[in-house]
Parts: sequence; C-alpha cells; structure tokens
Amino acid sequence: MADHKRPESMERITTPALAEQFIAEQVAAVRAQVGDKKVLLALSGGVDSSVVAALLIKAVGKQLTCVHVNHGLLRKGEPEQVVEVFRNQMDANLVYVDAVDRFLDKLAGVADPETKRKIIGAEFIRVFEEEARKLEGIEFLAQGTIYPDILESGPVKAHHNVGGLPEDLQFALVEPVKFLFKDEVRVVGKALGLPDSMVFRQPFPGPGLGVRCLGAITRDRLEAVRESDAILREEFAKHGLEGKVWQYFTVVPDFKSTGVRDNARTFDWPVILRAVNTVDAMTATVEDVPFPLLQEITARITSEVKGVNRVLFDLTPKPSGTIEWE
Repeated sequence: MADHKRPESMERITTPALAEQFIAEQVAAVRAQVGDKKVLLALSGGVDSSVVAALLIKAVGKQLTCVHVNHGLLRKGEPEQVVEVFRNQMDANLVYVDAVDRFLDKLAGVADPETKRKIIGAEFIRVFEEEARKLEGIEFLAQGTIYPDILESGPVKAHHNVGGLPEDLQFALVEPVKFLFKDEVRVVGKALGLPDSMVFRQPFPGPGLGVRCLGAITRDRLEAVRESDAILREEFAKHGLEGKVWQYFTVVPDFKSTGVRDNARTFDWPVILRAVNTVDAMTATVEDVPFPLLQEITARITSEVKGVNRVLFDLTPKPSGTIEWE
C-alpha cells in the first residue's frame, strides 16, 4: 500500500512555482523509469489525460504515442481541440481515430443507460487495443490516475482508466499525477501551457453525450444535444458564469411535443437545461440563473438548433435528482 499513499511530506501544489517544481521532479522520474522505451496514452481531452500527455511530451517527447478516439459523443469542438493542441502546437505523436460510425452503429436502438455505458466502455477498449497492436515496441502505458481514484478504489489496478486490456497487451504503468488532487492537476496543467478551456474543463461523464441523449441515441437528436450544449456554454461564458457554476449542460429526451414555427405546426424535441453547484458531487444545488439569460438561451436554442421547439430548466437539487439524467 505504500506505493499508493500520498507522501506525508508532499506539499499541496497551489502556486505556479510549486507546479514547476513538481513538473521538474516528474520529468526526471519519468525519464528514469522509461529510459529509451516507448509509452502509450489514451488521450480523451479531459484535464487528467491532457496534463499527463503534456508532462510526458516534456519528459520523453516522441517516445510517447497518444491515441485519441473520437466516438462521436464529445462536445462540440473537443476532438478538433485535442488535435490542435497536441499535434499542431505540441508536436506530439498523436493517433486520431474517427470511430463515430462504429460507436453509433453499436448504440443504435439501445435505450437502457447502463447498457449504453457498457457498450461505450467496451468498444473504447476494443478500439484502443486495435491501435495498440499496430504500434511496435510499446512497453509502458501512461494513465491519468489521480489521488481521488486511489482513495475511492484502494490500490490502483492496471488500466484503471483504460478499463482492462488483454493479457498479451499488459504494460508497465506510468502515472505521474497519481498523488495529486484535481485542483493540483489544474495548476500543473496551467504551468505546462495547456489552454484554460482544457485545464478548467467541466466534469464530463465517461460515456459523454451518450447519457445526455436520453434513451436510444439517434444522430439527429445527438446533434441537438451537442449544438444546444455549445449555445449554453457560450452564453454562460458571455455572462460571467463560466467558472462560477460547477457544471452546466443540456439533455434531449426521446419524446416530442407540438409547437409553432413560421406559422406552421411543429412536432419537435424539448431541450432541458441543467446547471448545478456542488463541493463533493454527493449533493448539489441548482444555480439561480437570471431569468433574462434563460430567455436569451431559449431564444437561441429554439431558433438555431434543428428539431427543437421547447426549452425547459431543471430545478431539481441532488437529492432527489442526480446531477446527470442517466
């Protein structure tokens, strides 16, 4: 258990100077561990994997190969941002996998939330495994394990973040941020030069928009989730709520209601807005969003998002509701 306990002497990383010191220490540790061998990382674009990627690029450069799987369930602009930041700005070895059709075909007609989660997780492992087999000489697997993961699950199991690879693809683990809390990871990410939109990314479920497109996922309704979510995030940023509200997003349920557009009757989906604050995610309160802003968001979504004719605001705290809908 000693390897999985944060050293008592380890100072909390709260300043750029402490972050720089941590980065220097981890760069030396990674180089000592990896030597001249190759490292593989599943890069989702979330803060943990992004910080690990930036840290390993600094430590071992082209010895690292990042695999970004676009399963079609990311928010608007996120796959493009991963490519721009890591391939174009940081000159990383980045393998981009367009697996959108593969995932959405597997999910067609599946309405149960847990079944959707299992399909998305299992398919991700298969895609990652296929990409890993194409690469030669990989001896290490890097992971964005952070300290809360260890506290919640006991000793870290191999492939904690990847989800379990076949026996013939077992690698030695590289986990440079495993003793950091999320706020410390963000300070390190800033020091590594990652953009704020990546460092301060909202919590995002593993299955992505797959659990915000309620019921069986369809491509048109998934697009309605993605576009409405982008409008909500844009308006919150414009009105100073970005960073103030812990999490905010949209969901689109699998039912329609009547409406009117251009003097004609419509039969379209509603979009549900969710905005909550929490300390530990065990309980959550609803953000008091100004009514004029809600009206502005409603006007934009109903005019700009295809197939939508209503906008609703979820007033339910946790409990009795959960933060996500599925």
